[in-house]
Amino acid sequence: MDVSAQATIEELKGKVSRANLPPEISEKILNLLRFPGTVAELASLTSYIDFVSGLPFSKHSEDILDIQRAKEILDKNHYGLQVVKNRILEYLSVLTLHKKKGGNTPFHAPILIFIGLVGTGKTSLALSIAECLGRPMLRIPFGGLGDPATLRGQSRMKGEAEAGMIIKAIKQAKVSNPVILLDEIDRVASEYRVDIMGVLVELLDPAQNQAFTDHYVDFPYDLSQVLFIATANNTGNIATAVMDRLEPIQMPSYSDEEKLVIGKNYLLPKSLDEAGIDRNLIQIDEAIWPNLIRPLGFDAGIRSLQRTLQGVSRKIARKIVEGNPGPFKITAENLGEYLTQ
Repeated sequence: MDVSAQATIEELKGKVSRANLPPEISEKILNLLRFPGTVAELASLTSYIDFVSGLPFSKHSEDILDIQRAKEILDKNHYGLQVVKNRILEYLSVLTLHKKKGGNTPFHAPILIFIGLVGTGKTSLALSIAECLGRPMLRIPFGGLGDPATLRGQSRMKGEAEAGMIIKAIKQAKVSNPVILLDEIDRVASEYRVDIMGVLVELLDPAQNQAFTDHYVDFPYDLSQVLFIATANNTGNIATAVMDRLEPIQMPSYSDEEKLVIGKNYLLPKSLDEAGIDRNLIQIDEAIWPNLIRPLGFDAGIRSLQRTLQGVSRKIARKIVEGNPGPFKITAENLGEYLTQ
């Protein structure tokens, strides 16, 4: 073995010792370093040790257990949805009581799944729950997901192997108890559905997720303190075994009256801020809001309204950059100038 390879091995040993890994994992990795193999194998081993050393084994985020603060956050971020918000506050209350009670028996929070059409607020509610607790949130998209190895990693025996999305999310969160959003779990590729649903059962079952094994990492990792939240458009494509481990919350459709309030008070100010436009520069006639709310007919969610208002903001931004300082008043007569065709 040449001098540079030996120096690399010594550097890796130091990294392992400084990483504060569980003793059995440190021992396993140090054993690998005794016989590092070829230069290419050493490079692969270096990548592996870099990844494992960055896992937050003993690091946890401290929960914010303040139900009044949680209520204020939900009301700030979401208009209406009172039944859904009440259910979330009940959920957080139970979590708070168990956390404050302490004890040796670990509490496994129920796993919520928000079910509803596109644009009804499923993902943003998950973000609000994470904000209420003060935990980082990572999103794993399941739409079109194929090979289950994407979730649980590939063996290092394979070329270009890498960890799965679950353990990558833990590493990115830098704590072992983040909120992980399993988004659109009903939309996985049909040919892989059975295998992916099997991985989901392992993730969501408290009896199994305390020793979840990613094939790349190749040792059990405790996911029992992760707060999983799922979303789906419907439950028809979700395995019964998965649904048995979830608590469904049905998302209602928004009425036109609710969309009007959301558009005025939430979406328009946000789209103007994102475009760098002073909110005082724009005024929209009351009479044209129905055209903004339903540009293409009925929509259960607010995604279309959000896109419409973002388009209006972009057109105003262009007018400002081209020399028109405003203010801008949008009426029935000039609405066509502001709508994306």
